[in-house]
Amino acid sequence: MLNFEIHDATRELSIARALKKYEPPFKVIDNYRLIDDGFNPEATVQIEANGTFIHEASTGNGPVDALAKVLKKALIPLFPEIENVNLIDYRANILDAKRGTSTDVEVTIIFTDGEEVWKVYALSENINAASFRVLLDGFEYAILKKNKKKS
Repeated sequence: MLNFEIHDATRELSIARALKKYEPPFKVIDNYRLIDDGFNPEATVQIEANGTFIHEASTGNGPVDALAKVLKKALIPLFPEIENVNLIDYRANILDAKRGTSTDVEVTIIFTDGEEVWKVYALSENINAASFRVLLDGFEYAILKKNKKKS
């Protein structure tokens, strides 16, 4: 049996964000846009980092894949270390099925850069919003982890 540590990136980011000196490596401008006709989902996003603004669009094999691809596409020019980050597990858990379509969904994604493994999770009534938050946090963690190794 393989033995490896899965870092709780959500917890680490929550602690970092509670500190006054925390500066996120990038910001999403005006949230994201997702067009999903059931066949060809397309996502767009605007990112700002270090005074540079990037606006990107991408398609995917589903809405979450489109969101993941557009974020990577937008972030790689500013943070090349994102190129090696991959999603290796995606889970969406319905928390209270009795609430029907208005129930909260917890999305968890496990990421790797080929060296370490981390998980990120978020809760929302909107599965795409929760997925986007988790993707943002997973990539942010990867950037912070790489910058920590550099310093």
